[in-house]
Amino acid sequence: MFGHASFRGQQEDVVRHVTGGGDAVVLFPTGAGKSACYQVPALCREGVAIIVSPLIALMRDQVEALRQAGVAAAALNSSIAPEEASEIRRQIAAGTLDLLYVAPERASTPGFRRMLQDAKVALIAIDEAHCVSQWGHDFRPDYRELASLGALFPGVPRIALTATADPMTRADIIERLDLGQARVFSSSFDRPNISYSIVERDNARQQLLKFLAAHEGDSGIVYCLSRAKVDDTATWLSAQGIRALPYHAGMDAGRRAAHQDAFLKEDNLCLVATVAFGMGIDKPDVRYVAHLDLPSSIEAYYQETGRAGRDGQPAAAWMSYGMGDVVQRRRMIDDGQAPEEIKRVERGKLTALLGLCETVDCRRKALLSYFGEAYDHACGNCDTCRSPVETFDGTEAAVKAMAAVYRTGERFGAGHVVDVLTGKVTEKVERFGHESQAVFGAGKDVDAKVWQSVLRQLTASGLLVVDHAAHGALKLGDGAREVFRGERQITLRKDRPRKATETRRSGFSSPAAADMPAEAQRLFQALRAERLRLAKEQGVPPYVVFQDATLRAMSLTPPRSLEAMIALPGIGQAKLERYGEAFLAVIDEERQRAD
Repeated sequence: MFGHASFRGQQEDVVRHVTGGGDAVVLFPTGAGKSACYQVPALCREGVAIIVSPLIALMRDQVEALRQAGVAAAALNSSIAPEEASEIRRQIAAGTLDLLYVAPERASTPGFRRMLQDAKVALIAIDEAHCVSQWGHDFRPDYRELASLGALFPGVPRIALTATADPMTRADIIERLDLGQARVFSSSFDRPNISYSIVERDNARQQLLKFLAAHEGDSGIVYCLSRAKVDDTATWLSAQGIRALPYHAGMDAGRRAAHQDAFLKEDNLCLVATVAFGMGIDKPDVRYVAHLDLPSSIEAYYQETGRAGRDGQPAAAWMSYGMGDVVQRRRMIDDGQAPEEIKRVERGKLTALLGLCETVDCRRKALLSYFGEAYDHACGNCDTCRSPVETFDGTEAAVKAMAAVYRTGERFGAGHVVDVLTGKVTEKVERFGHESQAVFGAGKDVDAKVWQSVLRQLTASGLLVVDHAAHGALKLGDGAREVFRGERQITLRKDRPRKATETRRSGFSSPAAADMPAEAQRLFQALRAERLRLAKEQGVPPYVVFQDATLRAMSLTPPRSLEAMIALPGIGQAKLERYGEAFLAVIDEERQRAD
């Protein structure tokens, strides 16, 4: 039905366990095939499978993909017309529906649960399960109500799935959803096809432009923190000749939906968005994700970058950051309405993210370590591996920097502290008499940008703390006293010369690029054109027809018959009957042109 000859990784173990009636918690990275873990059992078991999903866009895409494969699937949400909703209820009562997607808000209503009382429920799947945890970055209170589904449907297997969960969040998922007896399936969170690069901000727009120059013709996402920055960046990129559209919650709903639709259905489009965009987006051929601002946590960074390369082909994650990001993020935490206990956790997560930015080690190693996964070698596919970072004994620099913070009263931000260290006489320096301090000019032999890096690294290590309540002032953190006393040595990274921070291709190439012979490339482009035509006729994203991986296989080994075509990955019986002849005609036409 799905056109695959075998399972991947632990998929088969999960499918057998859930099909046999067992509960499961599935912790797989994005692109590892979590959906198959409930879709296949849903078809194997009697009745309708209830899939709880947080976003309408995700439901719509998954339902359309299942229908294309010949599966009886539907979604109940606010975008469904009353007549269609009535037909879906009739199918549930008749037992002719295989999978039903619903939002957590609807799954919790008495009316929805009454509707299912007389139906045969095959299984209950809770997707994006990290939304149940207050420690996660996408907490949704309605997810808490889903725990009662176990008591409401005794004996019906439940499966919770997520691609983003640190150890604390994983434990919370199991507890909050009452899945203490469930079998936990956890695979490596590594996404080896994604190349990671993080650069210190220095004219972020130009840095972004250089990064995007390596991805001409690719689809990708650029994340910004504010709606205004999204709009400004999209306008600026368009002026640079890059087709870019904005997406954020402040836009008119129709325009926002149109921009999301364009991103899903077209190639060569850069979507500039806030994090309101993306969770559960199934587009497999996103070739890059860029962050112009620091995300909220490593979990958020991992999930957002994970939207690239879901098809397993090479993809890139790029981010620029600066001290201003830390101040802004700290302000957002401190001004939030969360209890102090949660704020304390969020501050710790922000420090961990800054540590990832400032690491001298392999980025992938640091990233996976955060999720409790050992990675004992250099990945060779991140910026710190491709261009190893130099380090130096930074103990003296740390003492000078922390002394400047202390002697100026722990009342000022990084900019003023750097002015004091470099001996720069400013209005503020004179107003507070800091030119008379012994630390004034103590670091004048070192460039201001180096001192900014030192302060960032000391903040990442916790030796300095940003106090938002004091307008971003730096204060001494735990361990500072040990450094002053000479009991602790500090190793710091040497920031690369600015020209070295420009993003290069680093071996990255689009799936349609030169890794295929010229003849296969021509056929691939012809097949993509036919796929786009068929997709437009139906009003669906091209990847719903066939993914790039299927077209690549078709291009490298052109089938001459329907029997040969169904042996290719991603082509099931329903898609063969619907599209087989059309794609064979394109292959024959290209073959004749070559002859």
